[in-house]
Amino acid sequence: MRYKSKPASVKVLLETPLAKPWHYRRSGVYYLRVRPQGSTESCTLSLRTNDRSIAMSSSKQLLKILRTFHLENPDSDWGSLRDYLREVAETILATPTEWDLMDCMGLVYSDLREDLHRLAVTQPLTVPQAKAVILGQQIMQAAETRVGGDPRALVSVIEGIDREAAREAAGSVSASLSVGPALGQSSMTFEHLAALYMAEQATNVEASTMRDIRSTCAGLSEALGGLDLRRHSREDLVNVKATLLEGKKPSTVNKYLTRLSTVLSWALNNGYIERSFDKGLKLTKGADSSREAFSQEQVQAVMKYANGLDGSSWERWGLSLGVLTGARIAEVRQLTKRDVRQVGTHWVIDINDNDGKSIKNQHSARIVPLVDGAYGFQLAAFLQFVDELPKGGPLFGLSAGRFSEVLNGALRTVLGFEAGGDLSFHSLRHSLASLLKFQGVAVGIAQSILGHSSQSITFDHYGGGEQVGLERLVQALAATYGGITE
Repeated sequence: MRYKSKPASVKVLLETPLAKPWHYRRSGVYYLRVRPQGSTESCTLSLRTNDRSIAMSSSKQLLKILRTFHLENPDSDWGSLRDYLREVAETILATPTEWDLMDCMGLVYSDLREDLHRLAVTQPLTVPQAKAVILGQQIMQAAETRVGGDPRALVSVIEGIDREAAREAAGSVSASLSVGPALGQSSMTFEHLAALYMAEQATNVEASTMRDIRSTCAGLSEALGGLDLRRHSREDLVNVKATLLEGKKPSTVNKYLTRLSTVLSWALNNGYIERSFDKGLKLTKGADSSREAFSQEQVQAVMKYANGLDGSSWERWGLSLGVLTGARIAEVRQLTKRDVRQVGTHWVIDINDNDGKSIKNQHSARIVPLVDGAYGFQLAAFLQFVDELPKGGPLFGLSAGRFSEVLNGALRTVLGFEAGGDLSFHSLRHSLASLLKFQGVAVGIAQSILGHSSQSITFDHYGGGEQVGLERLVQALAATYGGITE
C-alpha cells in the first residue's frame, strides 16, 4: 500500500491470522508460500523477480491484500468469501468518515482496488478466489463514491449479494454471480461460465447491453442444460443449434451462437475449458436480418405527413430526425437542446453519452448534419422549435415507452401496416443505409453517419478535425438527397 497509516475501519480488515510466511528461491526466482494458522493447506505465489529486495517488497504487498480479502486460503469456498465481502461492504457503509480523513479514505479504497487488479493480473486463482477479486473491486469502487457522498453503488452491491444468497437458500443459482465449480470439480456448465463472464463484464458494458447478454445467456443455458463444457464435442453444439432453430428465426439463432462463441472464447482464454468446437456454427442461408427498410415512396409519405404537422409538434421533428439521420429511436429521444449545434456553417445533431444519456457503444457517438430541404425538411422551423425549449432541456420530454408508442403508431397509421411485423421506426435507419448504398456513398462515410462499429472517420471535437470530417458527411448526404424534395 502507498499510505502510511490506516483508519480503524480499514485496519480491522487486516486481522486474518497467518502462519509465518516462507520465502524461497527456485531457478533464481523468488516465491512466497503462505498458510492460515492451524491449517496444513498453503498457497504458493511467484514473486516474478530474482532481486531479493524487490521480492520482499512484493511479498509484503501481496500478504496485505491476501489478508484483507481472505484470499490466502486456496480452499476457501465462494459462499464464505462472499459473506465476508458483504461484511466489508456493510462496514464501509456504516463507518462514519471524518472530514479531514476523506481524502485519505479515498486513497485507501483506490489503493485496495488497484492491488486487487494487480493480484488478478499476476497470480493464479481458483474460481471462488477470482470471483472474490471481482466483487472486491466492485466494493472498493463503490466505496470511493461513498466517500464522495453517494452511497447508492455500495447499497446496490450489498443488495445484490443478499439477493444471490436468498436465491441459493431457495435452491436456485444466481444469474449474476453464480457459484461456479472450483477448478478440481467434475462439471463446468454454460450457466456457470456465463455467470463468471457476466460478473467480469458488469462494469464494462451499458445496462441495456448487460440485459441483452443475460437474455441470450439464459436461452443458451436452457438449451445446453447440464452439458459439461470441459468434455463437450462438436456434435453437442450442433445439437444445440438445432434446438435453438425450433421456434426461432435464423437471424436470432445466429445472435445466440455469436454469444455462445464469445463466452466459450473467454472461457478458453481464462483456462476454464481446454477446447471449444464453436467455429463455423453460424447459419449462412436465411440468416439475414428480418428487419425491413421502407421504400423511398414510403419514406416520402412519412415526411409528407410530418411536414404537415404544426411547427411546435414534437412528433413532427421526431419523425423527421429519424428519416434524415437514421438515428436509433433511443438516440433521437435522448437529444437535448445543446445537442443541436452549429459547426462552421452547418447545423448538426450531436449523438453522445453526456449528461446521463446512454448510447449503444463507443462508436455510436457521432455528429450527423441536417440537410435543409431534404424530403421538404424545414431547418429554420426546426431550429425555432429547439430555440423555444428550456436551456439545456430535452427535445422530447417523454418516456421511452410513450415516445416509441406515438412514433411507431404514426408510422403504422400513415403506411397502413400492422404492429408486430418487420416494419418499425428502426426501418427508417435501414432505409437511409440502403439509400446511401444505392447512391454509391463510401462505406466508411456511411458508417460514420449511422454510427456503426467500424467507422473510418475520426472527429476531433476540440480542434479543426471536426469541421474537416463534417464536410465529407455533408457532401455525401447532400448528394444522396440530391433531387429529393417533398
